Amino acid sequence: MKPLKLISVLLLVAITFGFTIVKKDGWRPLFNGKDLTGWETYIGPDLDDNGKPITGTPIGLNNDPKHVFTIVNDESENVIRISGENWGAISTQKKYENYHLQLQFRWGQLSWGQKKGKKKDSGLLYHSVGKYGADYGAWMRSQEFQVEEGNCGEYWGVAGGFADIPVVKKSETEYVYDPKGTLTTFKEGGAQGRHCMKSTDAEKPSGQWNTLDLYCHGDTSIHVVNGKVMMILYHNKQMDNGQELPLTKGKIQIQSEGAEIFYKDIKIQAITKLPALFTK
Repeated sequence: MKPLKLISVLLLVAITFGFTIVKKDGWRPLFNGKDLTGWETYIGPDLDDNGKPITGTPIGLNNDPKHVFTIVNDESENVIRISGENWGAISTQKKYENYHLQLQFRWGQLSWGQKKGKKKDSGLLYHSVGKYGADYGAWMRSQEFQVEEGNCGEYWGVAGGFADIPVVKKSETEYVYDPKGTLTTFKEGGAQGRHCMKSTDAEKPSGQWNTLDLYCHGDTSIHVVNGKVMMILYHNKQMDNGQELPLTKGKIQIQSEGAEIFYKDIKIQAITKLPALFTK
């Protein structure tokens, strides 16, 4: 069979049976540029301006009456718009482990409820497992790569996710990542809490596109903003019914948390080790 004819046949098979075509460099797109195929939406309960649930009943899975998650055209390309009006997330239908994830984001103009007039907030939640709405009625158990104005790349443990991070103590309640610092456990209910601050900043001015890279291999993960390492997490784990278990695999969630934000160029590739450039 001639090469061009063979390629045509392979493309037809891929389209017909829904196979994912992998680029030669190993990247797989997670956003097809048209719709949210491959993703699910979940929206928590309606909140008042103080962040309190109005009814306590979640809007739920794949139900988006306010169009929180949409595809819009931005400078001749389609991007994902998250309005932020409700708390929730889009999440991949598949689970992933040992990967390099890359995406781009930029802030919009709108903010809502308890976040109105404050730092715009979202988040990249990875190794997401368990039930929807486990955290604040909106998110699955996971590790958070913080996406917030001025704080991009920080860490939050979500609904039982926790990790060991080298830090220096800044105050009684604040700990800052330092690769030469003391390895410290960050977990809900622990002495240090579940939040670790970054030590540097690489975010571009609001309205400009930023690139986030997340590297996950084994029980280690690396948060990178615009090419600069924000922190390295070790021994990713979870509390599940009182037991400490590994947390090295799961879905990927992107948060809606009170602020308008746009995402594009979401892609993933498998890795067999972490980049030596970031782990020296």
